[in-house]
Amino acid sequence: MAAPRAAPPRRQPAPRWPRLLLPLLLPLLLPAPSDGLGHSAELAFAVEPSDDVAVLGQSVVLGCTVEGTPPLRITWRKNGVELSETTHSTVLANGSLMIHHFQLDRGGSLSDEGDYECVAQNRFGLVVSRKARIQAATMSDFHVHPQATVGEEGGVARFQCQIHGLPKPLITWEKNRVPIDTDNERYTLLPKGVLQITGLRAEDSGIFHCVASNIASVRVSHGARLTVSGSGSGAYREPVILVGPENLTLTVHQTAVLECVATGNPRPIVSWSRLDGRPIGVEGIQVLGTGNLIISDVTVQHSGVYVCAANRPGTRVRRTAQGRLVVQAPAEFVQHPQSISRPAGTTAMFTCQAQGEPPPHVTWLKNGQVLGPGGHVRLKNNNSTLTISGIGPEDEAIYQCVAENSAGSSQASARLTVLWAEGLPGPPLNVQAVSVSSTEVRVSWNEPLVNTREIIGYVLHIRKAADPPELEYQEAVSKSTFQHLVSDLEPSTAYSFYIKAYTPRGASSASVPTLASTLGEVRVLGSSTLQLLWEPWPRLAQHEGGFKLFYRPASKTSFTGPILLPGTVSSYNLSQLDPTAVYEVKLLAYNQHGDGNATARFVSLRGASERTALSPPCDCRKEEATNQTSTTGIVIGIHIGVTCIIFCVLFLLFGQRRRVLLCKDVENQLSPPQGPRGQRDPGVLALNGAGRGERSQQGRDEKHVDMKELEQLFPPAGAVGQPDPRPNPRSVQNPAAPALCEETQLSMLPLQRSGLLEERTSEAKAPCASPMAARPPQDVGPGHLSEGQAMQPSTEPAAQPALSGQ
Repeated sequence: MAAPRAAPPRRQPAPRWPRLLLPLLLPLLLPAPSDGLGHSAELAFAVEPSDDVAVLGQSVVLGCTVEGTPPLRITWRKNGVELSETTHSTVLANGSLMIHHFQLDRGGSLSDEGDYECVAQNRFGLVVSRKARIQAATMSDFHVHPQATVGEEGGVARFQCQIHGLPKPLITWEKNRVPIDTDNERYTLLPKGVLQITGLRAEDSGIFHCVASNIASVRVSHGARLTVSGSGSGAYREPVILVGPENLTLTVHQTAVLECVATGNPRPIVSWSRLDGRPIGVEGIQVLGTGNLIISDVTVQHSGVYVCAANRPGTRVRRTAQGRLVVQAPAEFVQHPQSISRPAGTTAMFTCQAQGEPPPHVTWLKNGQVLGPGGHVRLKNNNSTLTISGIGPEDEAIYQCVAENSAGSSQASARLTVLWAEGLPGPPLNVQAVSVSSTEVRVSWNEPLVNTREIIGYVLHIRKAADPPELEYQEAVSKSTFQHLVSDLEPSTAYSFYIKAYTPRGASSASVPTLASTLGEVRVLGSSTLQLLWEPWPRLAQHEGGFKLFYRPASKTSFTGPILLPGTVSSYNLSQLDPTAVYEVKLLAYNQHGDGNATARFVSLRGASERTALSPPCDCRKEEATNQTSTTGIVIGIHIGVTCIIFCVLFLLFGQRRRVLLCKDVENQLSPPQGPRGQRDPGVLALNGAGRGERSQQGRDEKHVDMKELEQLFPPAGAVGQPDPRPNPRSVQNPAAPALCEETQLSMLPLQRSGLLEERTSEAKAPCASPMAARPPQDVGPGHLSEGQAMQPSTEPAAQPALSGQ
């Protein structure tokens, strides 16, 4: 019988929990329930099936004994499919499975070979035993027969045969059809089918046969003749290793045989050592014959490289050979999962740690079904820790930890009991998430339908849709607030949100999760080029879809496009644009069912073009660059440079003072009050429908501007050089001031029906301004986006492109 398998022995956000809710989330460790009759409420296997080898036509019994609260139902699976009880196989009263007549082919149906599992179930859950592999006993033909050999008296002879079978065949030897005398010290029989004869004599001559037997059959090899010649000449011969150790892979508790056969004159001395220098030890170690190393009951610590050395007596002359021994250990548990009870809405955690060689792989089962990560289920630490957050009645089950490697498998189980307190509120309703900007999403909800009087607050759970659940973080919300602005998000990224209501007695079940994506970005690459960025949506390609891009100057009525882009694309460059125009850009997703809602933005390239026009070149350092060789010329050049720098600083300060006063006057006339904005990258313009300043002004009256007013602020290219009929007292003081103020008006102007691009004011550098005199860019308030515009989540067949492709 084959030896059975051994018996089962991007930046993580910091959690932001409110302090008042922390005590509610502490798990309550309670003893496992009992039925009051002295039975354990859990299911456990007292006996599990083991691997076996069956003989054709004979019966096979797979053992299975289960402990737990009755009534118990025991069934069996073969290769993962439930076995129906027939006359061919029967489930015995103790739960074991009997196969009455083992067969390989039952009239064209599947054979009885396969992997079997015992399945036990009661009212608390279901457990599955480890797999037991049943194989038919077989015996192949010899693929290595012993070969004739000739040896000298006093020398060494070796015969070998090889054959495969299940279970592993027992090898014996015959000489002249008579079993050899195993008590003869000169005859060494190795389990792997090797016969060694040392100190050859004339009477050892004869014909040798290898005999292999197991429960399936008995086979005899071809005969091999041994001829023993007269004694040798006695001349000196160097030590030679005829056969060295082979590489072996065994399972713990088996026996390792490392062969080493050496010849020479004088007869060499055979010794063994480990290549790593560690001692071999003495327990379970013996030398068989003249140099074969036998290690009984091997353990993982016996793994290593073993070196056989043949030494000439009295000298340091030696020959070596080496072989590697690998000892595997089936998976066994060093920490079993424990049954726990937890209140509904809290977190349950199971831990199991297994060891083995090679290291085992751990999987989890819930009532016999494979449990993978996802939703509120998390697996970490190489699957050794199972965490279930926001538990509810549907999570009450028996959970199994299954550890498996190439040497065997083990399983352990534990039960989760969910405690449901009376009077807890239901889940929050109608959870919606709307993208507000490239970094913010507004989440709103309605209070639960029942038991709302004791609610003390809500907790919003946030994570990136592509991140695993363990990267989720939380933000607390007041009980009287039914919306929350989530900030500090990443642009063009999909996020998942769900909410729980909390009372002094516990948490509600989680709301239905909702998804929302932050808006994309636009980068101004030059005076005539824009780069559009958004979140790719590869799933559109599965539905014959992609993106459509349109653009036009704001002064025109027709769009250029559509430019068709695949769903896997996340950026596009618009080039050869008019540097003096304001453009409207629209992006929408489509599939075979139609188009989704469009995301529309206004973008100005004027800032990039005016930076060049408003900064005329100056060759203040040209004099310094001339080839002056005299000391006088160098001193004069330094004086000229310093004078120029002082002039530039004075010019900058004077121009800045006038510009701030003039721009502030225009801002007061055209813009609603705006709050301060955070610093942004001057080269990045957010594709926002609303900015931070707009969100702080929600609820106020909006300003509406028609196309004529828009054209006055952003005149078409042909009107740039036309004189303004209105008087402009600023033109004498600072010719650059009107253009800068117009640029300021772009970012402050509220628009209806489309989002206005937030833009950082581009400062005009004074001629040859030194780094010390440069002024930081001035931030201005963003545009305004009215409710119900294209930034809202799409309800069309193809979703809005800013949304995640979930």
